[in-house]
Amino acid sequence: MKNILSVIKNKYLLAIIFFIVWMLFFDPRDWATITERQAKLDELQQSEKILTEKIQNSRKELILLKTSAETIEKYAREKYKMKKDNEDLFILETAEHQ
Repeated sequence: MKNILSVIKNKYLLAIIFFIVWMLFFDPRDWATITERQAKLDELQQSEKILTEKIQNSRKELILLKTSAETIEKYAREKYKMKKDNEDLFILETAEHQ
């Protein structure tokens, strides 16, 4: 019992415990905030990767549209459902899109 009281009365040990508790729970850069920010950073990095790939694909598509008449015609038919005057257009939709 006397050993326990001497450990509890040790001011250095109390200061270290207080410091650890303060840094883990009350500091603006506490453990919970750090893990939350790390998760948000990971999410943003994944989003950046996806958007970078989309930008690269869009740039490739833009270059093809600027250089090839066949690509322009294909793009117009697929994206905007355009057709030539002497053609009929049939649009088939799958059950997933409805």
